Amino acid sequence: ILGFSTPPGRLSMMAFILNALTCALGLLYFIRRGKQCLDFTVTVHFFHLLGCWIYNSRFPATLTWWLVHIVCTALMAAIGEYLCMRIELREIPLTSAPKSNV
Repeated sequence: ILGFSTPPGRLSMMAFILNALTCALGLLYFIRRGKQCLDFTVTVHFFHLLGCWIYNSRFPATLTWWLVHIVCTALMAAIGEYLCMRIELREIPLTSAPKSNV
């Protein structure tokens, strides 16, 4: 069903790309570590590959399927790592005592 020439194929590809973007936000809220984003991204896509293989009873062999998933893996890992690194690089406040108004 994935293909560049048909409207349902393009719609499916856009759905995969939007899913990668929302999963990058999921990495930000659940993982919160830039170093672990690639690991979790590859793990999620590996389990998706296994699920597709079991559901279709054959290994995915189309070039467009692999291209879409490679692009989605790269997008999810890069954006997730960028978002996590922004959180990690925030300044740490050094004063822990509340300020008093005198």
